[in-house]
Amino acid sequence: MEVWVLAAVLGAVVLGAVLQRTSGMGTGLVVSPTFVLLIGPVAGVVLTNITTVVSALALTVVMRADIDWPRFLRIAPTIVVGSVPAALLVRAADAGWLEVVIGAALLVALAPMALSWQLPDLGRAAAPVAGLTGGFLNTAVGVGGPAVLIYAQATSWPQRAFAATLQPIFLTMGLVSLLTKTVTGAAAGGLPGWPLVVAAVAAVPVGVLVGGRVARHVPAATARRVAVAVVVLGATATLVRGVLAVT
Repeated sequence: MEVWVLAAVLGAVVLGAVLQRTSGMGTGLVVSPTFVLLIGPVAGVVLTNITTVVSALALTVVMRADIDWPRFLRIAPTIVVGSVPAALLVRAADAGWLEVVIGAALLVALAPMALSWQLPDLGRAAAPVAGLTGGFLNTAVGVGGPAVLIYAQATSWPQRAFAATLQPIFLTMGLVSLLTKTVTGAAAGGLPGWPLVVAAVAAVPVGVLVGGRVARHVPAATARRVAVAVVVLGATATLVRGVLAVT
């Protein structure tokens, strides 16, 4: 493993964890395009899922007092429904087309955040759709947060409870993604090396601790804008590389 790859992994995880602690989301957003560019689409998303599970578990404990468990229970059941077809897609697609899918899906998923779209109030019925869409995106590209963010905006979910409840949602998405990929064989032959896994996991608590301090001074909206900017750059690079690979 090259030193610069390890450094990039560590930096991405710390930045993502800081943004997630500050705004509720960020780990998957930042590390997914970074990991895909560094180690490939399958291994990159698997490592993203592993990192997301660890960071979400830590932040679920830290932010547990503000978690809205009834909303979590309305969203969580359909996560597995969206995850299964995504795992089958990952298994069937070759690396180039998978990078095209990942880059395009990230950009489309980020559009409501980047363009600050105002959505109508969809009510409680939107929760299963958010879980299904988030489960699909998290398994396919490592980023399920935008689907839940759209739901939060549409239902005027208060930021504090939203940021806290995202953590068990991300934890569920990550675990379900890893399980469905294992069962369907979608991750076969594309697993990240153990040194990278250890480095990514070890960097999570550093980001959480730093993020706790940053959250006192940086507004959640600012942290979210930083995350969106990072992802747009990474997703665009992934999309371009995938297009070049398949043409």
